[in-house]
Amino acid sequence: MLLFFARTATALAQPVPMVDTPYSGPFAPARHLTLMIPNPNPESSLKGLLTRAAVARLDSPGWLRVTGADRVRWLNGMVTNSIQALAPGQGCYNFFLNAQGRIQADATAFLLEDSILLETDRHRVGALVVLLDHFIIMDDVELAPIGQPGDPTGERHGILIAGPNSASVLAHLGLPVETLGSLERRLATWQDSPIELIHAHSPLVPRYELWLNSETGAASLTAALLATGACKASSADVEQLRILEGTPLYGTDIRDKELPQETDQTRALHFAKGCYLGQEIVERIRSRGNVHRTFSGFKLTGELPPAGAALTSEEKPVGELTSVARINLPSGPIQLALGYIRREALDRATPIQYPGGTATPMQLPFPI
Repeated sequence: MLLFFARTATALAQPVPMVDTPYSGPFAPARHLTLMIPNPNPESSLKGLLTRAAVARLDSPGWLRVTGADRVRWLNGMVTNSIQALAPGQGCYNFFLNAQGRIQADATAFLLEDSILLETDRHRVGALVVLLDHFIIMDDVELAPIGQPGDPTGERHGILIAGPNSASVLAHLGLPVETLGSLERRLATWQDSPIELIHAHSPLVPRYELWLNSETGAASLTAALLATGACKASSADVEQLRILEGTPLYGTDIRDKELPQETDQTRALHFAKGCYLGQEIVERIRSRGNVHRTFSGFKLTGELPPAGAALTSEEKPVGELTSVARINLPSGPIQLALGYIRREALDRATPIQYPGGTATPMQLPFPI
């Protein structure tokens, strides 16, 4: 799919609209998430992720390939991190901003010899293409979604293996990853099938993504991982791990009204890379030293609230909960949440309430 257009400079000067109120357009984010998914044996599979190694299907990621002679320079001017600093095989996490500095999308970019791969939520690939295509003017850049069923360039079937023993399980199958740095990608072969190995963001336990172009090959590799000592994890287990890690999810914890520094995801920002869309706002916040609210974890005491519940202190609104879960840890059940809170409420250390209970701010990732 060729998306190479010559447009006028006037189009480039037009900012992507900032929307702070709910809407149903193509960039409308998913709303808050309360995790209450039944699990017949919730402790064992989550315990596998935290103490051993567990395997789950990767159904949520989608992929976009960026090609063309100007791909590195152009994409570097579109994202908050430094694409030009990457070596082939390396990756970085990025935000896409509008002219007002609000986050419109996120993606992990991996530099290849002949292209750049963007990994994002599969439901947002089309919207990301629309967003980026708006800024291809006289650039030699092509964008193409890849890996979907029926894709003539090949499908992509993903497996997640996570937990302290993940590297040893993979090594037993002839897939060594111990030298693979964070957000690095490497090609390997298993039973004559090509595999992409990715060391994913791992704030709590090691996470690795395995990508194959065959559903049969993915099923065979999954069976081999389970036979080698990994256990099976559900999507609910993986979501609980995300909350324990404190990793915000775009569309749930990060919406199109958030500023980058409010999310506390400094891994997405590079302050010496040069100009990009929305940079002026990001730099202004950095020079002033702070934002008024920040992303945080919370331990909940009381009823389990719905996500989106307001936080108050001394009867004044101070924040909101965006992801909420009751998690059965090996040490016992606990209620946790992710969300935003005003910094002055943190500084005063006054009690924080939500309808039905008390929220205690905690550093992320959560201690387990």
